[in-house]
Amino acid sequence: MDETVVVSPDWLASRLDEPAVRIVDVRDAWEYDGIGHVPGAVNVPFDSYRDESDVDRGTLPGADAFADLLGDAGIEPDDTIVAYDDTHGVFAARFVLTAIEYGHDDVRLLDGDYSAWNREYETTSDEPDIERTTYEPDPLSPDETPLVGYEAVEDALERDAVFVDTREKDEFEEARLPGALRFDWREVVDEETRRLKPPAELEDLLEDYGITPDREIVLYCNTARRISHTYVVLTALGYENVRFYEGSLTEWLAHDGEVETGPVDT
Repeated sequence: MDETVVVSPDWLASRLDEPAVRIVDVRDAWEYDGIGHVPGAVNVPFDSYRDESDVDRGTLPGADAFADLLGDAGIEPDDTIVAYDDTHGVFAARFVLTAIEYGHDDVRLLDGDYSAWNREYETTSDEPDIERTTYEPDPLSPDETPLVGYEAVEDALERDAVFVDTREKDEFEEARLPGALRFDWREVVDEETRRLKPPAELEDLLEDYGITPDREIVLYCNTARRISHTYVVLTALGYENVRFYEGSLTEWLAHDGEVETGPVDT
């Protein structure tokens, strides 16, 4: 597993005192304050970096709004960010994807979540001292971003791309992109340890679904939260040709895109 993308609790525990390693807890404030958090973590709640007011843009908050959040958290562009939640990393992965899109070079997902960390390492309710910074975003160009829009997805449907739907079975059967396969994002998580399954096991699992590094992969769900987790996992495994449909099915349906319905023979 690529440690520039996903880091273990051991990796983070050995770096808690490094000033350039900034830990971001994306849970609600009451969880951060009342349940405790990783020492040194700042709180950037999930809802603060989501904006569902513009369906065509997906749910990205905008570069300036996100930069203000990072500035308020005392984060610099050169810092190493490690994000976590308490839901197997799915909300934290959305933070990772957002930070990447707005040009932060070094942002990583904690393997596991707060509950996994709490099993082995200390937590605290003390809030760190924060010195606000002026964070300058550097959004990826259209040639750099993994995000794709409606027209690019239409084009990909004409190619031999693998469309991966990470939603629940009932959502998938209600409406899905033509030819899509269903891969529940949680399948990559070991429910007992709350951490990702070993890389070899993940590779075998993905291959069983036909999700292989040699194919063009297009990920979607409803509002691009669940695919954030799958995107981070695939990236950590070395997949290079992964597209991220930011508008997901919400945008697709708003444009009256073609869908399939009903169960799929397996």
